Amino acid sequence: MFTQFGRPLPVMRGCPTAGPAGGRRRGCRAEGASVRTTEIPELPLPEDATLTIPQRIAQGVRALVDSGALSPGDPVPATRPWAQRLGVSRSSVVAAYDQLAAEGYLAARRGSATRVNPRLALLHPRNRTGTSRPGTRAEALHPTAPHPAATAPHPGASVRGASPAAATPAAGPRARPPRPGETPRRHAGASQTDRAPGAPTPIDLLPDRPATDALRTPAWRRAWREAADAVPRPLPPAGAPALRREITEHLRHMRGLVRTPDDLLVTAGAREGLALLLRTLQADAPRGGRALRVGVEAPGYPSLRRVATALGATLVPLAADASGLVTDRLPDAAPDVVIVTPSHQYPLGGSLPIDRRRQLLGWAAAHRVVVVEDDYDSELRYVGQPLPALAALDDPVNGVVVTLGTFSKTVAPEVGVGFVIAPDGLRARMLQLREVLGCPVSGVVQTAFTGYLRSGELRRHTARMRRRYRQRRDRVLAVLGPVPGVEVLPMDGGLHAVVRVPGDVDEGALQDACAAAGLRTAPLSRYWRGAAPRPRPMAGLVIGYAHLEDRTLDEGLARLRQVLRSVSPRARR
Repeated sequence: MFTQFGRPLPVMRGCPTAGPAGGRRRGCRAEGASVRTTEIPELPLPEDATLTIPQRIAQGVRALVDSGALSPGDPVPATRPWAQRLGVSRSSVVAAYDQLAAEGYLAARRGSATRVNPRLALLHPRNRTGTSRPGTRAEALHPTAPHPAATAPHPGASVRGASPAAATPAAGPRARPPRPGETPRRHAGASQTDRAPGAPTPIDLLPDRPATDALRTPAWRRAWREAADAVPRPLPPAGAPALRREITEHLRHMRGLVRTPDDLLVTAGAREGLALLLRTLQADAPRGGRALRVGVEAPGYPSLRRVATALGATLVPLAADASGLVTDRLPDAAPDVVIVTPSHQYPLGGSLPIDRRRQLLGWAAAHRVVVVEDDYDSELRYVGQPLPALAALDDPVNGVVVTLGTFSKTVAPEVGVGFVIAPDGLRARMLQLREVLGCPVSGVVQTAFTGYLRSGELRRHTARMRRRYRQRRDRVLAVLGPVPGVEVLPMDGGLHAVVRVPGDVDEGALQDACAAAGLRTAPLSRYWRGAAPRPRPMAGLVIGYAHLEDRTLDEGLARLRQVLRSVSPRARR
């Protein structure tokens, strides 16, 4: 007999007229009233203290489905009476239903009960024993993930606004998780039969993608619906005034940065904003002058480095440590531009201390250097409040800081909305170039995002995701932290983790072991590539943990723990 918190569970009854997410429709009475009910077998709640109550409920429902106790098309109980029987809050049951709907186990349709997905066999095929094949769920949610032994992209190719196609070039566009009742589109390369016999199901631990399943809220749908109904109108090159106004309000609340709508330009993300800036600075140079020299953190994020080199700039490596850019070693032969990640250094995770920030700004003012603040995930901070932006210390009129902002981490890279804030003179020159090139963000997207920001839902969504990501970060620390010889660098925020191994571990062998275990990870050494050699041996991995559903993440971490134990010399002693 299954138990809940150590005691037997009774047979539970549910309202057959439950609405979406298990809520009762009008006229459905509480337990004990004379209405038709649906009996289901006892719920197997796993006695796992590492799981939250919603996770345990969801896992128990999966077990009922996998065992055949619940079949496709069967209604599930309404959330309120079920929560009463379990002795938990209704929100816990609702959260479990939402997770199961995102995974394709449940299907909700307005005006009818929430049911086990009638197309469940297409999403989660069964073997002859009636249990789900290992890995089937992950393949259904990510049907285009290639085999990990395939050539992996450069780290960062799948993140920070990069297109899913760039992240998995061999597989084509990455599919979103299926909506309830929907059959996911399959890719020919995603079938289990394409893997070698006995090969593990691929799990993509590449950084640094956010979870996007929680976006489907009423505020999100309403914003896009209203944008689709709006009459298209010409937009100024800087972007819709209403959107710029909402972004400045958002920055005031979330980042402590006070600017006016005229201080910023709407962009298609951080890379597009950087390209606009560099093209402007290059156009300002004398005809036939030298290429721009762009200082970059080493280690640092590869994506913006590639933008600079693609536009003909010369990279100048600048040392970074666990606290960010090392400002007392800035060169006298200063570059034209310096790109920094002061709020959350990528990938090491440090935050630039206030004394280094002031030293950087003083050096930049003295040498007429433009400081580009890449503010990519500063709002996803788990310890304390988000730090003030570097631009908050700068003069908005005659200053040196240009802030690149993006919503790819808090919302989704696919939305393609960001902004750039620059001092007055530089912004005016950037606007002149934008008038020639045009704004790359469509009016529909700008209108929808304006409504989403105005509703306040983005702040609420960010708070929810911070809680979810913090829980997943804690899982990473709990599983990988105790491995002998392995160091998981402190993670005060963000969507990735850096796992360091002893310097005598061969990083290539580590990557090979991960591929053999079906894991896609990014080697730590690549974050120096294109900038400078490593100042000292530092081997390891950079992994993402935000975008995977909980069971897939747990499986991936368990495999990675075994890999680290097998390759670490200290672990073998």
